[in-house]
Amino acid sequence: MVYLTIDTGWGREAERIAAILRRRGIRATLFVADEPSFNGTTTLSDAWAPFWRARAAEGHVFASHTWRHWYFRGDPAPGRVRYVSRGGRQAEVLDQEALCAELRRPTERLREMVPDAVILPLWRAPGGITTPNALAMAEACGLRHQGWTANGFWGDELDSAAHPNATLAERAIRRTRPGEVVVIHWGVRSRQVPFAEVLDHVLEGIQARGLCFDVLPAGGLP
Repeated sequence: MVYLTIDTGWGREAERIAAILRRRGIRATLFVADEPSFNGTTTLSDAWAPFWRARAAEGHVFASHTWRHWYFRGDPAPGRVRYVSRGGRQAEVLDQEALCAELRRPTERLREMVPDAVILPLWRAPGGITTPNALAMAEACGLRHQGWTANGFWGDELDSAAHPNATLAERAIRRTRPGEVVVIHWGVRSRQVPFAEVLDHVLEGIQARGLCFDVLPAGGLP
Protein backbone atom coordinates (compact mmCIF):
# COMPACT_ATOMS: atom_id res chain seq x y z
CA MET A 1 0.00 0.00 0.00
CA VAL A 2 1.09 3.57 -0.77
CA TYR A 3 -0.41 6.55 1.08
CA LEU A 4 -0.93 9.62 -1.08
CA THR A 5 -1.31 12.87 0.85
CA ILE A 6 -2.08 16.27 -0.66
CA ASP A 7 -1.37 19.65 0.93
CA THR A 8 -3.43 22.68 -0.07
CA GLY A 9 -0.86 24.75 -1.94
CA TRP A 10 -1.79 27.21 -4.72
CA GLY A 11 -4.71 25.17 -5.99
CA ARG A 12 -4.18 25.99 -9.67
CA GLU A 13 -4.27 22.36 -10.78
CA ALA A 14 -6.75 21.19 -8.16
CA GLU A 15 -9.59 20.18 -10.46
CA ARG A 16 -7.19 18.48 -12.86
CA ILE A 17 -5.59 16.46 -10.08
CA ALA A 18 -8.96 15.55 -8.61
CA ALA A 19 -10.12 14.26 -12.00
CA ILE A 20 -7.00 12.07 -12.31
CA LEU A 21 -7.55 10.56 -8.87
CA ARG A 22 -11.22 9.97 -9.57
CA ARG A 23 -10.46 8.24 -12.87
CA ARG A 24 -7.89 5.98 -11.21
CA GLY A 25 -10.04 5.25 -8.15
CA ILE A 26 -7.44 6.67 -5.75
CA ARG A 27 -8.37 8.14 -2.38
CA ALA A 28 -5.95 10.45 -0.60
CA THR A 29 -5.51 12.15 2.75
CA LEU A 30 -5.94 15.91 2.31
CA PHE A 31 -4.08 18.24 4.69
CA VAL A 32 -5.87 21.58 4.69
CA ALA A 33 -4.72 25.11 5.52
CA ASP A 34 -6.20 28.49 4.63
CA GLU A 35 -3.62 29.43 1.99
CA PRO A 36 -3.82 32.06 -0.76
CA SER A 37 -4.98 30.44 -4.00
CA PHE A 38 -4.69 31.13 -7.70
CA ASN A 39 -8.17 32.66 -8.01
CA GLY A 40 -7.69 35.39 -5.39
CA THR A 41 -9.46 33.55 -2.59
CA THR A 42 -8.06 31.40 0.18
CA THR A 43 -8.36 27.63 0.19
CA LEU A 44 -10.77 27.41 3.11
CA SER A 45 -12.99 30.28 1.99
CA ASP A 46 -16.57 29.73 0.85
CA ALA A 47 -15.39 29.76 -2.77
CA TRP A 48 -13.67 26.42 -2.18
CA ALA A 49 -16.57 24.74 -0.38
CA PRO A 50 -17.86 22.91 -3.49
CA PHE A 51 -14.40 21.54 -4.17
CA TRP A 52 -13.98 20.15 -0.66
CA ARG A 53 -17.52 18.73 -0.62
CA ALA A 54 -16.81 16.88 -3.86
CA ARG A 55 -13.59 15.43 -2.47
CA ALA A 56 -15.35 14.18 0.67
CA ALA A 57 -18.03 12.57 -1.50
CA GLU A 58 -15.27 10.74 -3.40
CA GLY A 59 -13.98 9.22 -0.16
CA HIS A 60 -10.95 11.39 0.51
CA VAL A 61 -10.23 12.13 4.18
CA PHE A 62 -8.87 15.27 5.81
CA ALA A 63 -6.40 16.48 8.42
CA SER A 64 -4.89 19.77 9.61
CA HIS A 65 -2.06 21.60 7.87
CA THR A 66 -2.29 24.57 10.32
CA TRP A 67 -4.53 27.56 9.71
CA ARG A 68 -2.07 30.22 8.51
CA HIS A 69 0.58 27.92 7.04
CA TRP A 70 3.38 29.59 9.00
CA TYR A 71 6.56 27.82 10.08
CA PHE A 72 7.72 26.50 13.44
CA ARG A 73 11.11 28.04 14.18
CA GLY A 74 12.25 27.09 17.65
CA ASP A 75 11.22 26.53 21.26
CA PRO A 76 11.86 29.70 23.28
CA ALA A 77 10.62 28.23 26.59
CA PRO A 78 8.84 25.17 27.97
CA GLY A 79 5.32 24.99 26.59
CA ARG A 80 6.06 27.63 23.95
CA VAL A 81 6.88 27.46 20.23
CA ARG A 82 7.89 30.24 17.83
CA TYR A 83 5.66 30.52 14.77
CA VAL A 84 6.89 32.60 11.82
CA SER A 85 5.17 33.69 8.62
CA ARG A 86 6.48 32.88 5.17
CA GLY A 87 9.14 35.45 4.49
CA GLY A 88 9.63 36.08 8.21
CA ARG A 89 7.78 39.39 8.41
CA GLN A 90 5.51 38.23 11.24
CA ALA A 91 6.19 36.03 14.24
CA GLU A 92 4.36 34.88 17.34
CA VAL A 93 5.12 32.70 20.33
CA LEU A 94 2.30 30.21 20.79
CA ASP A 95 1.37 28.67 24.12
CA GLN A 96 -0.58 25.43 24.44
CA GLU A 97 -4.00 27.00 23.92
CA ALA A 98 -2.88 29.05 20.93
CA LEU A 99 -1.19 26.08 19.26
CA CYS A 100 -4.27 23.92 19.65
CA ALA A 101 -6.39 26.69 18.16
CA GLU A 102 -4.03 27.06 15.19
CA LEU A 103 -4.14 23.33 14.47
CA ARG A 104 -7.85 22.83 15.02
CA ARG A 105 -9.12 25.88 13.15
CA PRO A 106 -8.67 24.49 9.60
CA THR A 107 -10.57 21.29 10.28
CA GLU A 108 -13.25 23.16 12.21
CA ARG A 109 -13.66 25.45 9.21
CA LEU A 110 -13.75 22.45 6.89
CA ARG A 111 -16.45 20.87 9.05
CA GLU A 112 -18.58 24.01 8.59
CA MET A 113 -18.42 23.54 4.82
CA VAL A 114 -18.46 19.74 4.75
CA PRO A 115 -20.35 18.44 7.79
CA ASP A 116 -19.85 14.77 6.87
CA ALA A 117 -16.11 15.04 6.16
CA VAL A 118 -13.92 12.31 7.68
CA ILE A 119 -11.25 14.17 9.68
CA LEU A 120 -8.29 12.27 11.09
CA PRO A 121 -6.57 13.27 14.37
CA LEU A 122 -3.40 14.14 12.43
CA TRP A 123 -1.59 17.31 11.43
CA ARG A 124 1.30 18.28 9.20
CA ALA A 125 3.59 21.22 9.77
CA PRO A 126 4.26 23.44 6.74
CA GLY A 127 7.44 22.26 5.10
CA GLY A 128 7.34 19.29 7.46
CA ILE A 129 9.34 21.46 9.89
CA THR A 130 8.62 20.72 13.54
CA THR A 131 10.19 21.36 16.93
CA PRO A 132 10.13 19.17 20.04
CA ASN A 133 7.66 21.52 21.71
CA ALA A 134 5.40 21.71 18.66
CA LEU A 135 5.18 17.93 18.52
CA ALA A 136 4.55 17.51 22.25
CA MET A 137 2.04 20.35 22.44
CA ALA A 138 0.15 19.01 19.41
CA GLU A 139 0.00 15.58 21.04
CA ALA A 140 -1.58 17.29 24.05
CA CYS A 141 -4.21 18.65 21.63
CA GLY A 142 -4.90 15.07 20.52
CA LEU A 143 -3.09 15.44 17.19
CA ARG A 144 -0.19 13.39 15.92
CA HIS A 145 2.22 14.79 13.36
CA GLN A 146 2.35 13.06 9.97
CA GLY A 147 5.27 13.76 7.68
CA TRP A 148 6.24 11.91 4.52
CA THR A 149 8.84 9.31 3.63
CA ALA A 150 12.04 10.16 1.78
CA ASN A 151 10.89 8.44 -1.42
CA GLY A 152 7.45 9.95 -0.94
CA PHE A 153 8.75 13.42 -1.77
CA TRP A 154 7.94 13.52 -5.50
CA GLY A 155 9.24 17.07 -5.94
CA ASP A 156 6.19 18.90 -7.26
CA GLU A 157 7.30 22.05 -5.43
CA LEU A 158 10.82 22.09 -6.90
CA ASP A 159 11.91 24.42 -9.70
CA SER A 160 10.76 22.88 -12.98
CA ALA A 161 13.82 24.07 -14.94
CA ALA A 162 16.21 22.31 -12.58
CA HIS A 163 13.88 19.36 -11.94
CA PRO A 164 11.87 18.66 -15.10
CA ASN A 165 8.73 16.58 -14.97
CA ALA A 166 10.22 13.69 -16.90
CA THR A 167 12.99 13.29 -14.32
CA LEU A 168 10.62 13.55 -11.36
CA ALA A 169 8.18 11.09 -12.91
CA GLU A 170 10.82 8.46 -13.64
CA ARG A 171 12.20 8.75 -10.13
CA ALA A 172 8.76 8.55 -8.47
CA ILE A 173 7.80 5.44 -10.40
CA ARG A 174 11.12 3.74 -9.74
CA ARG A 175 11.60 4.65 -6.08
CA THR A 176 8.11 4.46 -4.59
CA ARG A 177 7.85 1.39 -2.35
CA PRO A 178 5.13 -0.21 -0.23
CA GLY A 179 4.47 1.86 2.88
CA GLU A 180 5.55 5.19 1.38
CA VAL A 181 3.76 8.33 2.53
CA VAL A 182 3.71 10.56 -0.55
CA VAL A 183 3.25 14.34 -0.51
CA ILE A 184 2.07 16.51 -3.39
CA HIS A 185 0.06 19.75 -3.60
CA TRP A 186 -3.03 21.00 -5.40
CA GLY A 187 -0.67 23.05 -7.55
CA VAL A 188 2.46 25.02 -6.65
CA ARG A 189 2.64 28.69 -7.60
CA SER A 190 6.40 28.83 -8.20
CA ARG A 191 6.58 25.76 -10.48
CA GLN A 192 6.35 26.93 -14.07
CA VAL A 193 5.59 23.50 -15.57
CA PRO A 194 3.01 21.85 -13.28
CA PHE A 195 3.72 18.38 -11.96
CA ALA A 196 0.05 17.62 -12.66
CA GLU A 197 1.05 17.14 -16.30
CA VAL A 198 2.80 13.87 -15.42
CA LEU A 199 0.77 12.82 -12.37
CA ASP A 200 -1.43 10.39 -14.28
CA HIS A 201 1.66 8.79 -15.81
CA VAL A 202 3.26 8.43 -12.37
CA LEU A 203 0.17 6.87 -10.81
CA GLU A 204 -0.23 4.52 -13.75
CA GLY A 205 3.38 3.43 -13.45
CA ILE A 206 3.08 2.76 -9.74
CA GLN A 207 -0.18 0.86 -10.10
CA ALA A 208 1.38 -1.18 -12.91
CA ARG A 209 3.97 -2.35 -10.38
CA GLY A 210 1.16 -3.88 -8.33
CA LEU A 211 1.00 -1.15 -5.69
CA CYS A 212 -2.29 0.24 -4.39
CA PHE A 213 -3.20 3.58 -2.82
CA ASP A 214 -5.19 4.22 0.34
CA VAL A 215 -5.87 6.91 2.91
CA LEU A 216 -3.78 7.09 6.06
CA PRO A 217 -4.91 5.16 9.13
CA ALA A 218 -6.38 7.30 11.89
CA GLY A 219 -3.28 6.88 14.02
CA GLY A 220 -0.95 7.90 11.23
CA LEU A 221 2.29 6.19 10.24
CA PRO A 222 5.88 6.51 11.47
